[in-house]
Amino acid sequence: MPTVHVFGRAHINTDEIIPARHLTTDVESELAKFAMEDYDKDFVRRVKPGDIIVAGADFGCGSSREHAVWALRGAGVAAVIAPNFARIFYRNAINNGFLALEADGIVETFMDGDEADLDLTGGTVTNKRTGQVVTFVPVPPFALDVQRAGGWLEYMKAQEDQHA
Repeated sequence: MPTVHVFGRAHINTDEIIPARHLTTDVESELAKFAMEDYDKDFVRRVKPGDIIVAGADFGCGSSREHAVWALRGAGVAAVIAPNFARIFYRNAINNGFLALEADGIVETFMDGDEADLDLTGGTVTNKRTGQVVTFVPVPPFALDVQRAGGWLEYMKAQEDQHA
């Protein structure tokens, strides 16, 4: 069961997700060491593969950098759920096969450390402590295929290989 890490403030920008001083690499495992460092220096010690970030509105605003998605994915974050996302972060997430799910009322539903049950095809996330359920637009099968492939480029390469 994934653990939820709540970053409830609105407008968390890409410099807070991965500080610019660490943009000397595009290797996810290296970027992961510094994920959310300027917001919560202990985050990378607590996060486990498959965990979820619940965030405030406009998550990922600021600079247009794929590194923000790579740092979170490299740290093991399976998804970020927020009321909405900065468009450039949202597009980077889709292109890199990372789940950015929009759900109203998400921040009020979870506390840091809660466990969640995430149903991507059903479009629900359940707080296992309280039983509260929040809905989001279900992830279409095609988007799940891109996510499983690891991103748009990997998905397209696999499609080419199947049709070669």
